[in-house]
Amino acid sequence: MRLQIDMTSEVPIYKQIRDQIVYGAATGALAPGEQLPTVRQLAADIGVNPMTVNKAYSLLKAEGVIAIDRRHGAQVCAKDEANLLPTADFDRRAALLIAEAKAGGVPQARVQERLLELVSGVYASKEEKK
Repeated sequence: MRLQIDMTSEVPIYKQIRDQIVYGAATGALAPGEQLPTVRQLAADIGVNPMTVNKAYSLLKAEGVIAIDRRHGAQVCAKDEANLLPTADFDRRAALLIAEAKAGGVPQARVQERLLELVSGVYASKEEKK
C-alpha cells in the first residue's frame, strides 16, 4: 500500500497516515499480520519527521488497528468480527458528517443514498481481496 500525503491539506499529516492505514486495513489493501514500514522508513519515504509517523502509529496501536513489538515492528492486527461493534466515537463522527450534510442543504434521501454507496464500496473492496 502506498500512502498519498497532501502536504498542503489542512488535515494533519499524522491523521492522513492514520486514516489511510485504517482504510487499507478495512478494504483489504493491508492484510492482517502484514508488516508496516518502520517509523524511520515511512518517515523517509514520505519526507516527514519520524515523530509524525510515530504519532500516527501510536494512535493506530491505541485503536487496536496495529500491534507493535520490538522484534517484529508494526503489523496490522487481525480482528475478531464478533467484537467489532461501532463505538460511541463512531456514532459521534457519523452523526457529525450527517449534520454537516444537512446544514449544507443536502436532502436526506441523497445523504442516505451516498452513505449506502460508500458503505457498499468499502465492504465490496474488502470482499474482493479475500
